[in-house]
Amino acid sequence: MQQLVSGIHKFQEHVFPSQQKFFERLADDVQAPLALFITCSDSRISPNLMTQTKPGELFILRVAGNIVPPYGAVQGGEAATIEYAVAVLKVKDIIICGHTQCGAMSALVDRASLDDLPAVKTYLQHAESTRRIMSENYRHIQDRGARLSLAVEENVLVQLENLRTHPAVAAAIARRELRLHGWVYQLHSGKVFTYSPQTEQYVPLETRQILVDHDAQARELLAI
Repeated sequence: MQQLVSGIHKFQEHVFPSQQKFFERLADDVQAPLALFITCSDSRISPNLMTQTKPGELFILRVAGNIVPPYGAVQGGEAATIEYAVAVLKVKDIIICGHTQCGAMSALVDRASLDDLPAVKTYLQHAESTRRIMSENYRHIQDRGARLSLAVEENVLVQLENLRTHPAVAAAIARRELRLHGWVYQLHSGKVFTYSPQTEQYVPLETRQILVDHDAQARELLAI
């Protein structure tokens, strides 16, 4: 706790005064984040550090296993955050970012006993499709590390489908005002991989951007 208190003192004495005008603008302006960033509660993940964004640039939702309950399953903070981000803040992009060595996915894949963690056990039911996909489609893969990595990747896709059930999201997508992205962050390397619908695989984020730019250029050429 002392480290946290010392950090606040350092922020108040050194960081805030050097950027006071920036923070004053944040207080005065209506927030307009670039994206809604949904990721795991894992303490090793730092969305702003990873994306090199400043305060005010990301609207962040953190929950175990970056799980998004389908609309109506839980009328809680997740649904409210998503609805507000899309309907009020008008974000143009939503990112669901999983990560390697995810404890929630490990419990899901290993069928760990969660009898002493009833809330966790109940919440993981919103990733039941991930468990079923792993159980039925990846039985031939025995290596635990490989299974966990696959579970993380599959779970991002499952949660993207859950996200589409939220009315505000579905309506914004229909208007072509919202884009969804599936990312996986590697803890050990710092690399980020994004799901490519064209290849149906995860590719390095910079490669995906090149593909997007190339497709955009191709469409422009066809329009000429």
